[in-house]
Amino acid sequence: MADAETTGMLERRRVEAKLLAHVYATLCDSHGKETAARIVGESVRRAAIEQGAEMAETLGGKTSLETFIAAQEPWTRGGALAVEIEEASDKRFAFKVTRCEYARMYREMGLGEIGHLLSCQRDGTFCEGYDPKLKLARTQTIMQGASHCDFEYTYEK
Repeated sequence: MADAETTGMLERRRVEAKLLAHVYATLCDSHGKETAARIVGESVRRAAIEQGAEMAETLGGKTSLETFIAAQEPWTRGGALAVEIEEASDKRFAFKVTRCEYARMYREMGLGEIGHLLSCQRDGTFCEGYDPKLKLARTQTIMQGASHCDFEYTYEK
C-alpha cells in the first residue's frame, strides 16, 4: 500500500469517504440527516485543521503563502483538478478549478449531498492549522453546482 507521501489527495479522500459514508448513514438513521451532516462536517473540519498543523510542522513552522503554493501538488496529482491560476504571489494565490474529480467521485459514491463537507470545507479550515494568517475567500464550488470553484488565498502579514 502506498504511503501518504506518494498517495495523491484524491485517493486519500476516497479511502476516508468509504468509512465516513457508513458513519454518515448510521448517524442519519439514529439522529437524522441534519445532525449527521453537522457531526460529519465538524469531524472533517477538525481533521483539516490537524492536517494543516502537521504540514506546518514539516516546514518547521516557517509557513507562508509561498510554502503553501509550493505544496499544492498532492491535491492535483493524477489530474484530480483542472486549475487555471490567475495569480501566485507572496500576497495572493487566486485560481479557478474548472474540473473537480473529487466532486465526481463523491457523487459516484452516493455522497454528493455531503461532498462539500468531505472536501470543500477543508480548504479554508486547513488554513487554521497551517497558519491562521492564511485566509481563503471563495464564492462557489463545482461540488455545489457551480461551473467552477473560485479560490482566493491571501496572507495577512
